[in-house]
Amino acid sequence: MDALFAAHSGTRYLVLVAGLLALLWFVWGVGTKRPFSRPAPAMLAVFVGLLDLQVLMGIALLIGGRRPPGIWGHVVLMVLAVILAHWMKKSSRASTGYGRPLLGVAGALAVIVVGILAIGRAIV
Repeated sequence: MDALFAAHSGTRYLVLVAGLLALLWFVWGVGTKRPFSRPAPAMLAVFVGLLDLQVLMGIALLIGGRRPPGIWGHVVLMVLAVILAHWMKKSSRASTGYGRPLLGVAGALAVIVVGILAIGRAIV
């Protein structure tokens, strides 16, 4: 269980870095008014995929009995972030611009940061 916790704890940095890279790319896409094309969908898929992996590890930790103080606020916020990320990924397929994916990634990252802070963990 300790190895799973370490993996879950470490993966948060991958999620944050993938989200930040996607966010920066989408800001650039909005600024240049380019159509939503490669590599943007791949960046979005990596962010959502890592977030899904993070949630699966978190669920396994909950089932395994690891419940630090503030865990239920953390769980609610992370589920909200996953819903937002999946909604944004689905809606970006029909979109031609970067605006909606930008808002979705920014919103998901904001919720993730608040969720991490809800259990008293440091972001950096």
